[in-house]
Amino acid sequence: MGTKTFDGVWFLAYSHDHLPPHVHGRYAGVEVLVELVNGTVRLAHRPKAIRPPNGKQSDVNHILNTATKHAAELMELWRIING
Repeated sequence: MGTKTFDGVWFLAYSHDHLPPHVHGRYAGVEVLVELVNGTVRLAHRPKAIRPPNGKQSDVNHILNTATKHAAELMELWRIING
């Protein structure tokens, strides 16, 4: 597992994890599954992409906006951890 922290958001990448490249962003008790596809960041299109499901939208937005600002660094983290 590898981690990075930006603007209070803790991002985790797990080794031997499934595609597409993604990280788990955690902030204020909310976890968001963030996909890193073709240089862009997006909320994963799968069930439980936001936990808890009723997490504050402002916290979800903060995680996604932070991931967007640091997309290159997060993709590099994914590459390092998953070869």
